[in-house]
Amino acid sequence: MLNAGNFNQNVRFTYLMELYICRLTSIKMTKKYFFFLTTVLFVVSCSNNGNEQNNSGNDNVELSSAPPVLPYAVVNVLPHDTSSFTEGLLIHNGQLFESTGGQPSISNFKSWFGPVDIKTGKPLRKIMLDTSYFGEGIAILNGNLYQLTWEDRKGFVYDATTFKKLREFTYNGEGWALTDDGTHLIMSDGSSNLQYLDPVTLKVVKILGVTDNNGPVGNLNELEYINGYIYANQYLTSYIVKIDPSSGKVTGKMDFTALDHEVKTKLPQALEMNGIAFDSAAGKIFVTGKAWPNMYEIKFN
Repeated sequence: MLNAGNFNQNVRFTYLMELYICRLTSIKMTKKYFFFLTTVLFVVSCSNNGNEQNNSGNDNVELSSAPPVLPYAVVNVLPHDTSSFTEGLLIHNGQLFESTGGQPSISNFKSWFGPVDIKTGKPLRKIMLDTSYFGEGIAILNGNLYQLTWEDRKGFVYDATTFKKLREFTYNGEGWALTDDGTHLIMSDGSSNLQYLDPVTLKVVKILGVTDNNGPVGNLNELEYINGYIYANQYLTSYIVKIDPSSGKVTGKMDFTALDHEVKTKLPQALEMNGIAFDSAAGKIFVTGKAWPNMYEIKFN
């Protein structure tokens, strides 16, 4: 008989793999990816089924409690450009910046970053990426603006005032999101690991594994560092998780299902939630999503 521990492992693994399949199919899918993922699912399923009899004595293993759902309140509703496939959102010196993804060959969206008028949601200036790249997260630290690309393992460094490109850098895996803690850049590659990068050498100096009561927490997307904690959109969900950077533990999560429903009722073609920005001077927090018509100012309760 299947015990609760194996059932939870099977369901969680299948869920995460399905999310990853959705990640691929939302942009592009190849037979190679599909064959690999379905093969892995079959092998793991067989392996877990084989272990069910051997683990029958572990039914009483005590699990740690799930992270609490954190309350929040909507303070203001602002417009957001529905042509923006949001991959990065931040506020620097009172100015909102956004980074978007897209490639002409696979979508109607284009990859750019730049300052945005927070009152209208319209970009004030667009710094376009070459059409071969799919733009991802951005961060500003020490006068430089850093930008990731999705599958090309390449990032760019710009002067944060003039937007002149200063250099390029490479990294392993995919690029999903960036933030900073004032000392290091913090990067997500879509897994359960966050990489800390030296902003000068752009080399990995630390890897932080993110976990909750069920184990590793994957699909970490857009990031924001707020008052000593890392907040991350969890891709293809309406959740933002709160991460303790000293341990990697998820200490809470916020459920934005109501906002997601509101947005998609207003604009059915709106996509998943993605985007967190913190104005540290004003103490304001903003969230939005890909092609959302709204950006919401929220406060933590």
